[in-house]
Amino acid sequence: MKLGARVLKTGIAIILSLFLSELFQLPSPVFAGIAAIFALQPTIYRSFLSIIEQVQGNAIGAAIAVIFVLIFGNDLFIIGLAAIIVITINLKLKIENTIALSLVTLLVIMEASGDTFIQFALIRFSTIMLGVFSAFIVNLVFLPPKYEKKLYFQISDITEETTKWIRLTIRHASEHKLLQNDIGKMKAAVRNLDQVYAMYKEERNYLKKNTIAKSRKLVIYRQMISTVKRSLETLRRLHRFENDLQEMPAEFQHAVQQQLDCLIHYHEHAMLKFIGKVRSHVIFEEGDIFLNGKELFNLFYSQQKEAKVEDEAILSHTMQIISAIIDYNEQVEHLDKLITSFQTYHKKTNEVSIEE
Repeated sequence: MKLGARVLKTGIAIILSLFLSELFQLPSPVFAGIAAIFALQPTIYRSFLSIIEQVQGNAIGAAIAVIFVLIFGNDLFIIGLAAIIVITINLKLKIENTIALSLVTLLVIMEASGDTFIQFALIRFSTIMLGVFSAFIVNLVFLPPKYEKKLYFQISDITEETTKWIRLTIRHASEHKLLQNDIGKMKAAVRNLDQVYAMYKEERNYLKKNTIAKSRKLVIYRQMISTVKRSLETLRRLHRFENDLQEMPAEFQHAVQQQLDCLIHYHEHAMLKFIGKVRSHVIFEEGDIFLNGKELFNLFYSQQKEAKVEDEAILSHTMQIISAIIDYNEQVEHLDKLITSFQTYHKKTNEVSIEE
């Protein structure tokens, strides 16, 4: 079993928070460890925002706890009422992510009373904030997330899986049930791409030239995701209407097969060009067999006349396949143009750090 960076960083954050608590001789260091668990975030930027929110949330929890204990005491009913107020304030300030840790702060402070209550409250508040800052330090220093690498390889893996199935399906060599299951898995993987993309988007650059290049990379990765979605949609329609396509003339089926083979090659060419495995000045060419959208539509129109297919559903379903291929083709062409433009204007910053 492979441990992820998030798992390792959680363990390190707990160790660091407990160590610092003992170093500063703070009582109940376990609360620092609990705070570190709540405060750990998937990106450095989110971790920074989390600190700001956690300071506010924990300050609210500590303040309400002190006020209620001094005025009303620490009866069970009073603690519950204070918790309701803390939740309400956090929701009003739109820092609902801090509610859990704010309530922890409230409870650990309200459990005590007496002459040294204020001092006790400050120590508990400091202990919890120490855990929050420990999580931020760990996220900043240990195994900083590389979402660009993760994003590219996830896109590349889905692209490889999709194009493999397209090649098999267009040759009627795919196993129906197995492909259906894989399409469901690929749909879930594509949905996850949007989350990874959002994480990569949140990563901050501190140099202006890198910020400009990052902005253009974001456009490219968004287009990569759009392209892989269109390839998956093409596969889905091929799978669904495979029998209808077989009713069309053999010449037309062969033309569609060639078109998809070229399109898949074009897609793979663009992905490799982005990471420098294909020279940027090399232009993808497949000769006369690669048809544009209009030519492909005209071919379908001419073939459906000659085929004399009486069932209109077959023609309708085949047209859906053609429209998916045309859309996929447009997305790949746009992706290739974006990559070419990026590598032209960012020669010194166009390297993508994605070594496995």
